[in-house]
Amino acid sequence: MITNKNIAETIALDLLNIKAVKISPDNLFTWASGIKAPIYTDNRKIVSYPKMRSLVAQQLANLIKEQFPNATVIAGVATAGIPHAALVAHLLELPMIYVRPKPKDHGTSQQIEGELPKNAEVVMIDDLISTGQSVLKAADVVKAADATVAGIVSIFDYELSISSENFEKYGAKFYSVTSYTSLIKAAEENKLISKAQYLAIKDWHHTVK
Repeated sequence: MITNKNIAETIALDLLNIKAVKISPDNLFTWASGIKAPIYTDNRKIVSYPKMRSLVAQQLANLIKEQFPNATVIAGVATAGIPHAALVAHLLELPMIYVRPKPKDHGTSQQIEGELPKNAEVVMIDDLISTGQSVLKAADVVKAADATVAGIVSIFDYELSISSENFEKYGAKFYSVTSYTSLIKAAEENKLISKAQYLAIKDWHHTVK
């Protein structure tokens, strides 16, 4: 869910300007989930642009203050969510942890890095949401450590029906800074894609399950 349309469109255009987004209606990308898509987003590039990463961090922090005011810990989802979680935790003056995709294969074999108190109110941060499965797996790890997942925030949301269904089934509240709708609108309005390409990728979005 997007709460600030103007900011959503500004950051969507920033993503396009730094070439964090590739659009190719005729030569589809394959996501980690296996979905074939005409668009690929690499938000890892944001950390290389100081003004943009500061804007993104501030908007993520604003979302958390507005939607999850009782949060006591910020959690980054490895790996792309970690730098943004660190920036947000700093802004909010809250403790930070991060969650590995799987336990370490050496030492203490832990999956959560940092100090996570029992009964903590944790907000998960990921760079983007497609199906939502990766962030929900990380949320399961947090819950298994006797903490509460207050909610989830991300920089970008593909707005797929499958992610909405997954979050609803899980009982997780979710908010994003910008979205697929904002992105393709910004691309078309700034003539980064043609009208035909805009319609093609808009139609694709309606077909994804």
